[in-house]
Amino acid sequence: MGKTLYLDCTNGISGDMLVAALLDAGANEARLRDTLATLPVSGFDIRVSRVKKAGIDCCDFDVVLDAAHENHDHDMAYLHGEAYAAHEHEHEHEHEHEHEHEHEHEHEHEHEHEHEHEHEHEHEHEHEHGCGHHHDHDHGHHHHEHRGPADIDRIIDAAQLAPRARDLAHRMVDVLAHAEAKAHAVPLDQVHFHEVGAVDSIVDIVSIAVCIDDLDVDRVIVPELVDGHGTIRCQHGIIPVPVPATLNVATEHDLPLSICEVEGELVTPTGAAAVAALRAERCLPERFHVKRVGLGAGKRTYSRPSLLRAMIIEPSSDALHDRIVKLECDIDDSTSEVLAYAADQLRSAGAREVHWIPVFTKKGRPAYQLQVIAAPEDVERMERIIFRETSTIGVRRSAWDRTVLPRTLQTVDTPWGPARLKHVALPDGSDRVAPEYEDCARIAREHDVPLQQVMDTVRAARPAKEMG
Repeated sequence: MGKTLYLDCTNGISGDMLVAALLDAGANEARLRDTLATLPVSGFDIRVSRVKKAGIDCCDFDVVLDAAHENHDHDMAYLHGEAYAAHEHEHEHEHEHEHEHEHEHEHEHEHEHEHEHEHEHEHEHEHEHGCGHHHDHDHGHHHHEHRGPADIDRIIDAAQLAPRARDLAHRMVDVLAHAEAKAHAVPLDQVHFHEVGAVDSIVDIVSIAVCIDDLDVDRVIVPELVDGHGTIRCQHGIIPVPVPATLNVATEHDLPLSICEVEGELVTPTGAAAVAALRAERCLPERFHVKRVGLGAGKRTYSRPSLLRAMIIEPSSDALHDRIVKLECDIDDSTSEVLAYAADQLRSAGAREVHWIPVFTKKGRPAYQLQVIAAPEDVERMERIIFRETSTIGVRRSAWDRTVLPRTLQTVDTPWGPARLKHVALPDGSDRVAPEYEDCARIAREHDVPLQQVMDTVRAARPAKEMG
């Protein structure tokens, strides 16, 4: 049975934070190391250790680079200026020493791990960067290789990844590539960027994909992404936060973004791209059980502790109660093509259901009634689409309470690759299953197999112990 992953991004998200949180939640480190050893890139090693953030024990995932690939991405003096770095260092230093008498060993470990970069600039990290590029400034460092999306895809394909992990890694690269193309106003095939091309960023992307696959995560929930504000320095100069690449990912994939009081970058492009590629949902179940918790540490030092919390959760077996909103309007002067296009736009924007119902309007004119079922937080977005894509001048809305049976997704193997199977728990303790249509349709198209045959095969692939 596939698992549900809840990411609490109150303090932001980055690639290395997500890998660390997933490892802390139970992903197999040995499997990850074996997979990374097959990447056709050199100049890196990984280090997994324990650090403290605001007194909380966290996992730290470090990509240790050789001299030819190192940079100053976590140099707070470079990113925000010497005065900012000195202030934040003093704040963090005082906060951590509050616990020195109780955690002397752990404190020394974290002090060495977090502050060696700020004092000595001996940076071994090269993680995601504010504007989607290396901070390749004139500090006497080596020039880093530019790689395009196709180059990264070839590296991913050459590694020994499970099919689902490979697909997720490719999706993350694609999301980032589109964000960079928009930021720089260039065609997709002309995007050449440092960030995804950097060795450590490739390692982060592949590591996220491997850990998600190892944990057998089928469903991801991210209620919101919390970023900071202000500016940050990158290769091209001083840019605003949220940085362009992150903002483009959030815009294109409708990610729920909010801004907090922190002056600095909390959500990196790779972190945002992971949430988008995982096709994260927004709404948590009304009640759920927490099965595992993972805490992943970040490298930068801000007023909020740099940590990401990942929870493997299981919805309660009871029926869930929530609220949805029904939007409707009558249209009698549009063509069928326009109506079909409007429905597609609404579904793509996250509508739960979209219906066209034949009706008769005033003076006996035949028309269609548009009915849209949406989550309360999506209503304004749905209404904007309705007004933009149809001729209506008004939309009726009504809030409905509903009872929803808990559901989970399980990935099963088929002769054509993995596909998901939906489980619905009934009040009497039994359940029913249904193949996930999008997976089955993709397999049918790619392998030229009848859709019904694929769906029957997916249903039959349910493990015997799950049958009742």
